[in-house]
Amino acid sequence: MRIAVTGSIANDYLMSFPGKFTDQLIPDQLHRVSLSFLVDELEIRRGGIAANICFGMGSLGLRPILVGAVGNDFADYRSWLERHGVDTESVHVSELRHTARFLCTTDVDHNQIASFYAGAMSEARDIELGPVADRVGGLDLVVISPNDPEAMIRHTEECRERGFPFAADVSQQLARMEGEQIRTLIEGARYLFTNEYEKALVEQKTGWGDTEILDRVEIRVTTLGPKGVVITRKGQPEIHVPAAPVRKAVEPTGVGDAFRAGFLSATAWGLSLERAAQVGNLVAVHALESPGPQEYRLEREEFLSRFTDAYGQSAADEIASHLP
Repeated sequence: MRIAVTGSIANDYLMSFPGKFTDQLIPDQLHRVSLSFLVDELEIRRGGIAANICFGMGSLGLRPILVGAVGNDFADYRSWLERHGVDTESVHVSELRHTARFLCTTDVDHNQIASFYAGAMSEARDIELGPVADRVGGLDLVVISPNDPEAMIRHTEECRERGFPFAADVSQQLARMEGEQIRTLIEGARYLFTNEYEKALVEQKTGWGDTEILDRVEIRVTTLGPKGVVITRKGQPEIHVPAAPVRKAVEPTGVGDAFRAGFLSATAWGLSLERAAQVGNLVAVHALESPGPQEYRLEREEFLSRFTDAYGQSAADEIASHLP
């Protein structure tokens, strides 16, 4: 299955604050917040939502096609992704800007405050999907993940025009985009990915409720953190899949991307939505237990053992033949 993943490719600057953000907020002064957090740690990691998703899919044996824009400082990062099964031939290299930067501080409750500098990502709006499809012999799915907003709109509209099935993953750009833009991004999507908070924000900004959204997307996937994931489809029973057990949470950045990687890989294998969510949940746990979004390793026997413990032997038997 030929899956192109469009979106951000970035270097992540991940910091840890040893307190709680909520303890620093004064309710009647929220209109004029001025805060500085002294952090204990700074880790610089490879990141970006599209790159994170591709890394996870590549680790599961697929060959995802990464589509995005980077700076000329991308050589080492490109080599890393290629070694982990990612097709980077459709990545645009800017002659003027550096690769994007993501700066994120996480508190002890795993709440996060982040900023994102687009850099070369702003040139993603110039990328056409047609040549990508021509190079690989067609596209079976295009993932539209957070990116330059104009690029997201362009890719979505091109998918409709060319008949490429697409998955809508607005997530981090929801705060930036208005209702009309969000409606454009999700209309006609095969999958709509959000977390619980983003689900409510999508509904608020679009003015569409559950029923109206399910009239416009085929499958709605909502991650619920430690409560697992819910999958809804028009006229079908809701599917709730519990989360996989976590051994020790380390860093939440990229956990949602890892879930998408596992989910999309399992659907590419032809497995059920329930099984896909289970694979996504366990890949997400591996990311959560690692110090960065691409620092985890998926070892076949350990993965199967943990999958069996979480979801049963028959479920593990279904995925075993697909794991590299």
